[in-house]
Amino acid sequence: MDRLNRIDMLLAMLEKEPDDLFLNYALGTEYVGELDLGQAEFQFKKVLKLDPEYIAAYYQLGKLFESVLKNTEALEFYRLGLEKAKLGKNNKAINEFGEAIFMLEDS
Repeated sequence: MDRLNRIDMLLAMLEKEPDDLFLNYALGTEYVGELDLGQAEFQFKKVLKLDPEYIAAYYQLGKLFESVLKNTEALEFYRLGLEKAKLGKNNKAINEFGEAIFMLEDS
């Protein structure tokens, strides 16, 4: 199944379950793959509105902003994600956010 078909499928599923975190997150990642960064940003922010503890969405937003050289915004989402990861004692996420922050601040 190609990316556009997956997007259509996810949109149809979201009509029935608009607040499903996984579906919204998956749609965001599909939009990233299509380079539709505006829609991707919308989906990831929707995920965070539905669940501010959804750590992966912070990382995706950081990467998205980093990819368009909006480093201030990228660092903001990386730092927020790092805070959430520390609260949840998620060592893998702590390391990933820490590395992303280090690399961006070092550039």
